[in-house]
Amino acid sequence: MSVMKMDSRVDAYIAKSADFARPILAHFRAVVEEACPDAVETIKWGTPSFTYCGSALCSMAAFKQHCSVGFWRANLLTLNRKPLGIGADGQLSHITAIKALPSRSTLIRLVKPAAKLNADGVKESVMSGRSRTRREAPPVPPDLKRALATHQKAREAFQAFPPSHQREYVEWITAAKREETRAQRVATTLEWLSEGKPRNWKYMK
Repeated sequence: MSVMKMDSRVDAYIAKSADFARPILAHFRAVVEEACPDAVETIKWGTPSFTYCGSALCSMAAFKQHCSVGFWRANLLTLNRKPLGIGADGQLSHITAIKALPSRSTLIRLVKPAAKLNADGVKESVMSGRSRTRREAPPVPPDLKRALATHQKAREAFQAFPPSHQREYVEWITAAKREETRAQRVATTLEWLSEGKPRNWKYMK
């Protein structure tokens, strides 16, 4: 019998999450293990993620007052006869208790077809529908470029982010009106990137 390959970093992530979040995260983790025991745990962009057949499958995240669950191919999955959705529009985006999640059997019925899409080599993902219209990240401003050059962890996180996430940081920094504000934003950017956080991590749902 296959057993999901666990990652101790996920244990640590769950342990340091808020009291309300820990049972939610542990529950979804167990669902993934049951539905797709050959999945592999990892940490991607600072949050617990699961891969299968060498491709991203799903992820979970804890915030101050809620948790969220996301599927890499959510655009190909349905829940309650509606598109599963992602981000703030996703049906699994604002979870405050286990009872706010669909039933265990329903979650399993989401994970299994998601895993089959991976096994079948389907390349389409939540990013696919945006690929034709998304803007490329603007050039990195000199002050941010210098800062990233001296912080390997932050630099690697920035480079791994999709263009949309890179653009959010660049535009936030360049929108500063005063030099001291801009310098503070660069410093904050390094801090958040070092933790694998996108610019709007506080508001992710």
